[in-house]
Amino acid sequence: MKKKIAVAVLFIALAANSCAVKLASVVDKSPEQIQAAYKITKDISYGADKEQAMDVYQASNAKKLKNSNYTIVFLHGGGYYVSDKSREERYVQPYLKKGMNVVNLNYRIKRGIPVATEDLTYALNFLKAHNDTYHLNLERVILTGFSAGAHIASLVAVTANDPTYPNKLDAGIEIAGVINFSGPVDGLDVVEKVFMSNEVPVMKEIGFALFPATTEYAPKEFIRKYEPITYFDKNDPPFLIWYGGKDDQVPPETFAKFVELLNKDKQKNEVLFLPQGLHSPTADELKDAYVEIFKFLDKR
Repeated sequence: MKKKIAVAVLFIALAANSCAVKLASVVDKSPEQIQAAYKITKDISYGADKEQAMDVYQASNAKKLKNSNYTIVFLHGGGYYVSDKSREERYVQPYLKKGMNVVNLNYRIKRGIPVATEDLTYALNFLKAHNDTYHLNLERVILTGFSAGAHIASLVAVTANDPTYPNKLDAGIEIAGVINFSGPVDGLDVVEKVFMSNEVPVMKEIGFALFPATTEYAPKEFIRKYEPITYFDKNDPPFLIWYGGKDDQVPPETFAKFVELLNKDKQKNEVLFLPQGLHSPTADELKDAYVEIFKFLDKR
């Protein structure tokens, strides 16, 4: 009996290894190889508004990544007010170099956080409904973004298993992880005050536009339902968070409680804190971050 059990364990281990592809070890593709390996479809509409558009990068050999065949969905930053998917492609390129399927997403801007946060759910449900066209692995979705986009990614991830949250993901969509660059997870009232009290005109405009239903500071009881920490529990997907100690837009103290929760399970979650880091990572900081990101994904 013991011999049979040992053989069974060995078989399971070999089977697991046969499905293991480590992204950290995958050689990066050159620009020419990326161009040859991808079918790129730009500005796909997933809603009636012209800003509800996305670019889909379909890798010809993504299935060869086996267990690492994730679908990466990236959302740009810009305070829910400015920017565009075409302006932050540096966050997308590392995944393309590994031969992964990527979705680069626009969402409705200048209409506040409540409207912007709906669009990721709409986009994912659109991809599910049209997956005969795009052939993405929607059971292994990594939600990621920078700043406002990272907030949206985090909120959709932690509300996916919450029955009280109104915007539901369709069956068959599974969030396998979140990669958050400087995205608010708590303290949206603090962020609002940072922007509204800023002397730079566009920053003040962003602050007043975060919650258009209010003309002054939005009440905490209203803001709370858009803070990922409100919904966080042990059944949420793994998180990797990058944030800087010198961030002047999303103050580092707003991450403290959320990071404390993440650190209760350091095998599952990872925190990349740069004491001298600003809101946006430098090129070198971003390069170092992706080394850790692929290690993080390899553990999933």
